[in-house]
Amino acid sequence: MSAPPPDTALDAILERMATAAAGQPMPRLLAVAKTQPADAIARVAQALRARAADGADTGLVAIGENYVQETLAKQPALGGLGLEWHLIGHLQSNKAQDAAAAFDWVQTVDRLKLVDALARHRAPGQTPLNVLIQVNIDDEASKYGCRPDDIDTLAAAIVDRPELRLRGLMAIPAPDPDMERRRTAFQRMRGLFDALAARYAGVDTLSMGMSEDYALAIAEGATMVRIGSALFGPRAAKTHSP
Repeated sequence: MSAPPPDTALDAILERMATAAAGQPMPRLLAVAKTQPADAIARVAQALRARAADGADTGLVAIGENYVQETLAKQPALGGLGLEWHLIGHLQSNKAQDAAAAFDWVQTVDRLKLVDALARHRAPGQTPLNVLIQVNIDDEASKYGCRPDDIDTLAAAIVDRPELRLRGLMAIPAPDPDMERRRTAFQRMRGLFDALAARYAGVDTLSMGMSEDYALAIAEGATMVRIGSALFGPRAAKTHSP
């Protein structure tokens, strides 16, 4: 069965997001465009802008990418759309220079070395780089992210760098088929987020929830959800290195 057109998929997602929010502020939708071509991103961006014009609270058109080089290849064709670019994939320190220049947000900061590298490479003329601390909430050996106990150290380092702006936390809980276990992980993330927000002004973003569990994440306090396949359909073959 073919994927629904972007408008149909987007309408269903926005409706489900609003229902899950249950009267609370509408979370931001991050359109995860990993391996998607520029024309598909443009179609989704235009659909989001149309809904913003109709009064839907979609916010800025935010695009999530996993790979720095893939993003750099796409950006020239999309420069006129005024997109906000989020890096949501693991960032190697040797690509921090490109990431600091190309992205508006980096959601996967999980170590002090990366804090320093991003700050050093953010150009003086650019606005501060928005940063989320990635937390390995389920302590998975195969996942990146810091331990919950390391959040304070990373947060202090980020706020000490004027080139960076601490915005909150990001997590990818274990893909447990038991949704109640995922709920527990989301609840723990909400607790960590609330504690961080109480310590630092400007912390306003809890990025969690993807295509199969975003409604649950919103119900547990997500302020941003990262949706790819439910919005774009199946991923295309990867064509660029990280």
